[in-house]
Order: sequence, then structure tokens, then C-alpha cells
Amino acid sequence: MAELRKGSIQSINRLQTLNVTNNRLTIVPYDIRNLTFLEVLNMQNNTILTLSCEDFVNTTSLRELYLTGNRITDIKSCVIEKLPNLTVLDLSYNLIMTFGDSFEIPLHKLEILDVIQNPIKTLDVKKFQQLQSLKVLNVETQLLNNLYVCNDLQLLDHLTIYLRPRENFKTSVSNYSEIHVNSHSLKSLTLIAKDQPTDFDSVKKFLMTVKPAEKFTAINIYGDPPDGRTFKLTPELKSLTLTKTDLLIVKHKMFLPIPHLQSLDLSESEIKSLDFLMLANLSALRYLKLTDSDLSVVNETVFQYLPSLTYLDLSNNPFTCECLNAGFIQWVKSNKQTQVFNGHQYECSFPVPKRGTLLLDFDVKTCWEDGSFLYFISSTCLVVLTLLTSFVYNFLRWHLKYTFHLFQAFLYDSRKRKTMNPHQFDAFVSYNVHDEGWVYREMLPVLEGQQGWRLCLHHRDFQPGKPIIENITDAIYGSRKTICVISRSYLQSEWCSREIQMASFRLFDEQKDVLILLFLEEIPARHLSPYYRMRKLVKKRTYLSWPQAAEHPGVFWQNVQRPF
Repeated sequence: MAELRKGSIQSINRLQTLNVTNNRLTIVPYDIRNLTFLEVLNMQNNTILTLSCEDFVNTTSLRELYLTGNRITDIKSCVIEKLPNLTVLDLSYNLIMTFGDSFEIPLHKLEILDVIQNPIKTLDVKKFQQLQSLKVLNVETQLLNNLYVCNDLQLLDHLTIYLRPRENFKTSVSNYSEIHVNSHSLKSLTLIAKDQPTDFDSVKKFLMTVKPAEKFTAINIYGDPPDGRTFKLTPELKSLTLTKTDLLIVKHKMFLPIPHLQSLDLSESEIKSLDFLMLANLSALRYLKLTDSDLSVVNETVFQYLPSLTYLDLSNNPFTCECLNAGFIQWVKSNKQTQVFNGHQYECSFPVPKRGTLLLDFDVKTCWEDGSFLYFISSTCLVVLTLLTSFVYNFLRWHLKYTFHLFQAFLYDSRKRKTMNPHQFDAFVSYNVHDEGWVYREMLPVLEGQQGWRLCLHHRDFQPGKPIIENITDAIYGSRKTICVISRSYLQSEWCSREIQMASFRLFDEQKDVLILLFLEEIPARHLSPYYRMRKLVKKRTYLSWPQAAEHPGVFWQNVQRPF
């Protein structure tokens, strides 16, 4: 219908609602000016070019006027002044380039104004200053001026701004530092970048001044993702939507300032993991949507940190049908609190042979039958063995060596008892090479020269080519006694330590007095504390001290001979 003829609806003078959408009207029908009881007029999707001052001359009762989808180029103030009771005005999708003085006429009852999809390059929000009852404002522009005027719009709840691309858009947004929207009235802020993405840094500056109380939406915004400062001034935010953006790296710090968040939509944002939610402190979150992202593996542990979650939508993600998702699959099937929207229709994208199959059809039992449990047990045992080996090497290696040598001595003693071979030597002399001079100068002349003993000395009587430890064992068990010539050098020698250990075992095994201790130096007991076995022997057995017998060497050697 290209025209509504004059008089066509004149007789319906008490008409309250008129809908003439989706026609080819080029002007406002003449009969409308006579509908004094008309409250709702819908003329969407026509080809109206202009509004005359007489079009609404008598429609003072009109409350809702929908003119979206026409070709209107301007709105005159004389048109506005005829609509004092208007509460909803939709002028979206027209050709308006400027408002001029259109809204300088106070529309005290106007609550909703939509002017998106109009080629307005610069929108001066000061033009709306008289709209004191305005609650919802939808605008689109390349540049906003005087947005501080929104502070005077005390009832403004919802502000939606469509941002068209502009070469110096970032510079224009940087001027928003003067914006001061009344934070007590504004509940919702929506920023939508059209045609091409808008820089996120600019939006951050905008958000730090325009502070929505409950809901923030940003669509088609790219750049560095929000950080911990972005929502610092909106601590009561309950709904957050960031879609069609590149949130490849989402940091949990972004959510810490908004602990009361109940709804989160991060769809179409290329997110690869949900692990950031574990530290985000979103205990009040009920609604979570991440559709059309890049999630292939979902860690089911994440949902333990979302105790209030009741709705989850992960549709259109490239899920992997492997054991990595076994926990998530079991969670989807078994949890009773959270509704997983269309979970039964999630499809596999990887591996290629399973592409197109359903995620929930994946048999998670195979994850426990493929040896994974055995691998777990084996790896655990390996770790425990490694730790035990490290502990033994650092703290018990000498005890193990000692035990090994004692065992060898035990076997040797058992063989000797069977053969019952007589002792080859009267005494085996255990000493350090640093004390060799004293042995040759003082001991040998007395014990071998005067008393006729046959002594076993390692440098003289050990069999060449035979393992040292066997030579030591043969010497100790092939002698009636073992004489240990003890000095500080002796205590620090590893081989001397082994010799006295062997002799100690023979003492313990045979229960005979086969060990004689000769101290060449005065060594306090506290200095023997690192040498636990030596200190134990000194405390239990009588020993001979050369420094104390220096004035009476004859008595000293008589005491040495006494055990024989």
C-alpha cells in the first residue's frame, strides 16, 4: 500500500492503536491527525521521507510512535511539540544526520528513545537535556560530544551506544575523561562496534568514567583484554557480556573487583581454556555462556569454584573426544545442579576419525582400561623409589656400607669356623699412614723385637692383587687381636674406619676381648661425636693413652701385652 486515502479511517475516531507497517507509504496518512484518542502508532518499514508540523496536530494522546525503517532525514521541533504525552519514540534505521533543535522542546514523559542506524557523525547529547524522564537511550555515532549531560538525566537506566568506525575514533574516546554519568541511576551500559572492531583500550577509558551499576555489554571490541582496573569502579556489577572479541588470554584478576557477578557471556571470543575461572572468585555466578569459542578440553574442576552455577552453554566449540575430556563428560551426565544447554548435541571436532560424533557418546570407560591406572601406579612407585634412593644416599649410605661389610665379615667368620684354621698373627695393627713412623719407631721394636710377637701390617703382609676389603677381613680374623692406633688422622681415614668396623663386629660376634685401643693423642670425647662407633667403644672399653704413659713406656707396653 503506497497511500492511505483521506477519509479511509476518519470514521474510526476513537481508534487507540494503528499499525501500518511494511507498506510503501511516503507520507504520514492525513486521517491520523483526526485520531485524538490514538495512543500507539506503528509505521515501521515504509518509505516516509519527511514529517510535517501538521501530521500529529491533534494526536496529543499518542504515547508510542514507531518510525523505524523509513527515509526520514530530519525531525522538526514543531513535530515534537505536538506529542506532549509521548513515552516511546523509535527513529532508528532512518537517514537523520542531525537533530538540530528537535528535542529542545521538553518531552517530559518520554522514557525510551532509539536513534540508532542513522548517519549521525557527531551526536551532541546536550540535545537530550530536556528529556528528564528518559530511561532508555539508544544512539549511534562516530563521535559523542557532551556526554556529561547524561548526569542530568536522573532516571536514565539503560544506555546503548553503537560506535561506527572512524579514523580518529581512539582520539575522540580519549576525550571521555570528562564524562560523569550518574552512577546511582545508570544500570546498564552497552557498547557495540559496527562494521569493524573498536579498540579495547578506548573502551576501558570510557568504562572508567561511565559506570554502569548492574550490567555492561561490549560487542566487537578488540585489543588488550580487560585487566584488574577495568571494573574497579563497578563493584556491584551483576551481568557482564564481552562477545565477538579476542580474549585469547583471560586473566582472573579481571573479575576480582566484581565478586557479585551473576551472569557472564564470553561467546565468540576465541577462549581456549576455562582455568581462569578457578581464581576469579565468582561464587555468585549463575549463568555462564561461552558459545562459538575455541574450547577443545574442559577441566571439570573449574565448576567446583562456581558453586552457584545453574546454567551453562558451551555450544559450537571444537571439543576433543579423548580421555582429556572424560571428567567433563562424566560431570555433564551426573551433575544435578547445572543445566548444560544442548549438552547432548555437543559434537566432536578432534580427533579427525571422530569428527561429527557426539561428545557424550564417548566411552570414558576406555580411559581406565587402556593401562592409565597401571601407568599411574608405576609412575608413583618410580617417584617414591627416587625419593627413597635420594634419602638413603644422603643420610644412610655409610650405614648401608657398614652393614654390607658386616655381612661379609659374618660370612667370612662362618667359613673360618668350619675350617678351624689357627691364627697366623698375634695382632693386626690398624693405623693411618701418618702414624707409620710411630709404629716403626715405638711399637715394632718392643712387640716384635723384645716380646717376639708376629704382627700383621697392611703394607707388609697384605696379599698383592687381592681386594683390600678381603685383605682387611683376613687380617682381622687371622689375628688373635686387633690393635687400633688412633689419632685424628685415623678418625678421618675411610679405610681405617672400615677396619675398626670389622673388628667391632668380630668383638660382637665372638664375645671375646679381641680389640685393643691405643690413643696417640689426647682427643676429647666431644670431638668423637661425629664418629659414633668410636665414641661408643671408648665409653664401654678401657683404652691405652700414649701421651699419659710417655714417662713410663715400659708400663704402657706391659698393659698392651696383658690381654694376650
